[in-house]
Amino acid sequence: MGPREVTAVPAARTLASPLETARFGRPVERLTVCGENDPPFPAVRAAILESAADVIVLRYPAERVDWFAKLLTTGRTVLLADSLVHWRLAVGRGRGAPPAPGLWTGALGDPEAAGALVGEIFAGYRNHYAADPLFDACDLRECYADWTRGPVAAGGCLALYGPGPGEGESRVIGLATVADDGPATEILLAGVVPGERGRNRYAHLLAAVEDRARARGGTEVVISTQGHNTGVQRAWARYGFEPVRTLFTVHLVRRGLIPSS
Repeated sequence: MGPREVTAVPAARTLASPLETARFGRPVERLTVCGENDPPFPAVRAAILESAADVIVLRYPAERVDWFAKLLTTGRTVLLADSLVHWRLAVGRGRGAPPAPGLWTGALGDPEAAGALVGEIFAGYRNHYAADPLFDACDLRECYADWTRGPVAAGGCLALYGPGPGEGESRVIGLATVADDGPATEILLAGVVPGERGRNRYAHLLAAVEDRARARGGTEVVISTQGHNTGVQRAWARYGFEPVRTLFTVHLVRRGLIPSS
């Protein structure tokens, strides 16, 4: 449910995050150590020391439990900003969703409509930005609207349609944005509007993504969310997804930027 990673690099180096830099009006960089061919901590520390960014958003494997204390030696203020849990589904193993009258899925190519819908779906949701007082003015609805534009423009937005207010009418009640990377299809954002929750609507979205992955010859669907978002993880488990890894998220803030009182 969360946005796609800005970068996942095999070597330890920070990369600029232009969207976040523009959004928050201060230099933001990212570094993701994804658990495959991990660089050792000294290399990560060196990359952090070389960066002049106000904020580095670092993600690293949760099993590196000793890293947090070591990050305190970088000279930056270290903020714990939740975790990111990754799940995976082998295409063809999803449990699907029973047919429901009036429900169907199709492409959504209107960025403004998708942005407004995702703002409604994620209203009140809190991600890692909430841990950082430098980002406290962030309107997450606008962030999520921004994150839909690229996938919509690339044809990677699936909408779930349901009965509308009038007879014979339909309306969009959910969406999923996706990106393909080799054999994997990643779900970037997915959800249904509040009034349609608890009715198995979400499973129809997952089934549509799995069908799309199968049609293009893909072998797996991957998705991630904040660790605290246990409700959606239960839905993934019911559908057939399995957890594969957890990354800690920390913000490394240049010393002196956060007021002491």
